[in-house]
Amino acid sequence: MTKRQNRMLLVALLVFGVFSAGYLGIKAFNENLLYFYTPSDIANGKAPAGKSFRVGGLVEKGSVKRQDMTVSFVVTDNNESVEVTYEGILPDLFREGQGVVTSGSLTSKCSRNWFGRQCKYIFLATDVLAKHDENYMPPEVAAALKITAEKE
Repeated sequence: MTKRQNRMLLVALLVFGVFSAGYLGIKAFNENLLYFYTPSDIANGKAPAGKSFRVGGLVEKGSVKRQDMTVSFVVTDNNESVEVTYEGILPDLFREGQGVVTSGSLTSKCSRNWFGRQCKYIFLATDVLAKHDENYMPPEVAAALKITAEKE
């Protein structure tokens, strides 16, 4: 091989390496994004099943059920609701009627009855974040509640 061919091969390998590194970087970045959805988005089918994302809203009063370390509760945006199941210790400030943001993934629970097959979505939370004082609400939750209030 001549010097010119060696340089062209080196440049081609260098360009290939840069594009490969860029592709892998963008792919890793996209896999680690956590999108935010409201219970209305989940009911309308906008939320991805099987992928990790965040859901937020208000914890419905009377919906918290505890069984050992597993807690289930309902999150609402005053328009739609979604059941959330979490295994672990909840934050000290978690309570009914307060704003909450949970991270996790969506699964469906299907059952058969006389009317056919019925499925409902359950959000399996890996993280639960509660507000930290009376005046604070996560910005995503406040915006979602404002949008649903404007629609009514």
